[in-house]
Amino acid sequence: MKKLVSKHKIDFIDSELKKIKKDNLHRKLRNGRVQGPHITINGKKLINLCSNDYLGIPPTKITVNQLQSSSRLVSGNDEEYLKLEEWLAKHKSQQKSLIFPTGYMANIGTIASIASKGDIIFSDELNHASIIEASKLSGSKISVYAHNDMNDLEKRIKSNKSIKRKFVITEGIFSMDGDFSNLKQIAEISEKYGAITIVDDAHGDFVVGKDGKGTPDYFNVAKKIDLYISSLSKGLGSFGGYAASQKNVIDFFINKSKSFIYTSALPSILVQHALKRLDYNRNEQVGKLERNTIHLTRGLQEIGYSVDSPTHIIPIIVGDEKKALNIGKFLMDNGVFAQPIRYPTVAKNKARLRISVTAWFSPKDINKALDIFKIAYDKFYK
Repeated sequence: MKKLVSKHKIDFIDSELKKIKKDNLHRKLRNGRVQGPHITINGKKLINLCSNDYLGIPPTKITVNQLQSSSRLVSGNDEEYLKLEEWLAKHKSQQKSLIFPTGYMANIGTIASIASKGDIIFSDELNHASIIEASKLSGSKISVYAHNDMNDLEKRIKSNKSIKRKFVITEGIFSMDGDFSNLKQIAEISEKYGAITIVDDAHGDFVVGKDGKGTPDYFNVAKKIDLYISSLSKGLGSFGGYAASQKNVIDFFINKSKSFIYTSALPSILVQHALKRLDYNRNEQVGKLERNTIHLTRGLQEIGYSVDSPTHIIPIIVGDEKKALNIGKFLMDNGVFAQPIRYPTVAKNKARLRISVTAWFSPKDINKALDIFKIAYDKFYK
């Protein structure tokens, strides 16, 4: 008699992984070490076009103290927090700010607590996953408007006029497309219909606007934003997330935000790190970032790539997931690290190479990368 082989209760994972691989959507971690404009993977030094360290502020020396092991509401509220939060509140022209362990947790903790059942959230269709998840957790009705389509946004708000509390949530600079949000029009529409405006400016903060105040400042609507959410780990090159708003709003988050209350505090060593980086001459780095962005964008256009991003995030839309993987591998084999981005980070058949420009690059680095992109273009597009 043939013995039946029983399946383990978690064996369904194998079939799920098989499908992911079949669809060219499988991901794996790569061990690497980042140093300035380069990343070393398997002993090979590559030009790193995947870093979010946009300003490329040189390494900061900090004193290693005891790490925090408690939440801020218990014993983890190091006095350095006050200095950083006061600086960030002033940076955003707000009354108060609040540090979270990450930008993702800042979105989860603020949006999911300030909005609730009976409210409605109008969210751009290309908003970050953390905004999408936070909106779901809030229990609010969610209305997704077409990307940067102000007619669609206003139409949706009009059709939900009976709902008392309305929120409009957008990114400042969209993380995968590199385009600006239509913040001026969003601010006008929100004001017209009494909606609360929330901006996640993780990719614009410290980079655009006067003194790096961010995308709302860039569009002269900073005073019309009700709640800012941002990151310390992008333009500033440190770690952590934060929210900035009125004093009562921040006090509300301290009492209601689960991702703030029920987690260990950001270690004070990282708070000190952020403070020191804020003292650096960031304007010089912003200028270098702008020059590098123009250099790389124009170079890619001259080669033949269809790129039109106005910011330091430059997507090269490939479409097919397999082709994007093949181009990414070719670039890596030849000295350039530009990770293919695929579903679910972007829509299916919208795979791309997401290039991040940083102030770390020298003109020589960019020219070397462009030489390799030229060879890749001739191989995959001709």
